[in-house]
Amino acid sequence: MFSLSLHPRIADIAPGDWDACAGDDNPFVSHAFLSALEESGSASARTGWLPQHAVLRDGTGAIVAVAPLYAKSHSYGEYVFDHGWADAFERAGGRYYPKLQCAVPFSPVPGPRLLARDPAHRGALVAALIRAASDLGVSSVHVTFCTREEQADLAAQGFLTRLGLQFHWSNGGYATFDDFLARLSSRKRKQIRKERARAAEGLRIRPLRGAEITARHWDSFHRFYRATVDKRWGQAYLTRRFWPLLGERLGERVVLMWAEEPDGTPVAGALNLLGRDTLYGRNWGTTREVPFLHFELCYYQAIDFAIAHGIARVEAGAQGEHKVSRGYLPVPTRSAHWIAHQGLRDAVEAFLARERPAVLRQIEAIAAEASPYREVAAQD
Repeated sequence: MFSLSLHPRIADIAPGDWDACAGDDNPFVSHAFLSALEESGSASARTGWLPQHAVLRDGTGAIVAVAPLYAKSHSYGEYVFDHGWADAFERAGGRYYPKLQCAVPFSPVPGPRLLARDPAHRGALVAALIRAASDLGVSSVHVTFCTREEQADLAAQGFLTRLGLQFHWSNGGYATFDDFLARLSSRKRKQIRKERARAAEGLRIRPLRGAEITARHWDSFHRFYRATVDKRWGQAYLTRRFWPLLGERLGERVVLMWAEEPDGTPVAGALNLLGRDTLYGRNWGTTREVPFLHFELCYYQAIDFAIAHGIARVEAGAQGEHKVSRGYLPVPTRSAHWIAHQGLRDAVEAFLARERPAVLRQIEAIAAEASPYREVAAQD
């Protein structure tokens, strides 16, 4: 017999209990990361991400599973787009918001979402989420960027499944960056060497990690972040306070690729978090346009770091087919969606039946036609 409770603050859940379910593979589902988002005011009612974290207990009261869960009043900051579903439902007289989102706010990072001490408890957690959605009267539950195994568990209880697309780099056991380049076509090798040389002209570029990142770096990085948001007409969800909290709580798992002038004036930065076997690229920004600096900090420096530290993969965030020519190949991402209204569910199911083969064809076509590698197969 299991019971589910929803918590408006992750601070109400003991870090040890949460992390015993989350594990230590993926930093984005750690208590430290999620609490930094909340305590900094980044994931909050103000930004439309109202925490409703799910905690599943067994008959003895012990916590056996948790899930990062939010009541959403919009569909921004998710990177799995359902705006069209919401618009269609509301034009037909329905109410799509609020909805429940099981996700990591503002972070299109694949990883576990149904966090259980024992995978056998995931099914009970899914059933409890459906009951909670019905009790709350929300339109839907969305579990985004979940694992393949979680998607199967969700599908078994009536969730609709969806595929997306990202571009990841895999470490082929390279000893140096030149070893990686040797796998590429001659034209791509020359292109990357040229880009790296141009980006480094007149700049000092290096990775900073853990205690090497000071308040001065975080102040500059927040300016970079705001400059990027302003340029793209987006919303600045992440507050200035978030960055030092992140550094304080995740320590050596925070890696900041940094570019500055010879006199120490900051120019640009790219934030990464380190998992057990993956380097996750997140935010980037600059206050000055420098040719190819984005590629250097976000892609090439990440590859350098992964090779030097024996890291298996680099995941450089959402979208961007321009990553392919720089060694990042297409991989599917996964989500699952429970929709209460039968008419909307039928329409979404029909849409996903058309979308899924199109995504798979796109992955195959990019891997076959655009890959820079001399020998290549799509990753999964």
